[in-house]
Amino acid sequence: MVAITDHGPAMPGGPHPYHFGNLRVLPGEIGGIRILKGVEANIINEDGELDLNEYYLERLDIVLAGFHDQCFSCTGPDICTRAMLNTLDNPHIDIIVHPGNPEFPMDYEKVVRKAAEKGIPLEINNSSFCGSRRGSAGNCSDIARLIAVYGGPVVIGSDAHFAPDVGRFDNALKTIIEAGIREEQVLNISVEKILNYLARKRNDFVGQ
Repeated sequence: MVAITDHGPAMPGGPHPYHFGNLRVLPGEIGGIRILKGVEANIINEDGELDLNEYYLERLDIVLAGFHDQCFSCTGPDICTRAMLNTLDNPHIDIIVHPGNPEFPMDYEKVVRKAAEKGIPLEINNSSFCGSRRGSAGNCSDIARLIAVYGGPVVIGSDAHFAPDVGRFDNALKTIIEAGIREEQVLNISVEKILNYLARKRNDFVGQ
């Protein structure tokens, strides 16, 4: 399985919203590989608003969301925490990416607890330990320990910014193991588990 999740349009150099609508032309499977058509949306204010509207969000297979300093200037932990808690209330959100970014300090316990209550996975990604978002490692370890305590779901990813790093999980995997996160908490441990989660999310949204 592979997910196509370009940054949302608020990111400098990001694609126009039409790009995300045009993903509909891609088949759901190519050469035996399941294709998830999605976005890494940008949180753009403390209300948790995203930079892609509902029309597109509800038509995508998978919606990731996170903070990026080019799209939202957070002035302190209270505002960052409020923005993330509001984002977690968005029924379109499937995964929160790199919450350990030190540019966006938060009350991690509040965020992890609410994510666990909502059943929304938080990401621990390898790039945060070895290149992107310098200073994330300690925050990611703290978040992982809280995920273990509250029993919420987690995804691990490479977040590769360089092709040979695709599929590299060594630091992220070490972190969740050391934190005591159980195997059953990891969402992306199988294709079936991911598809079941996404189907359940969309059924819940339709039922609201």
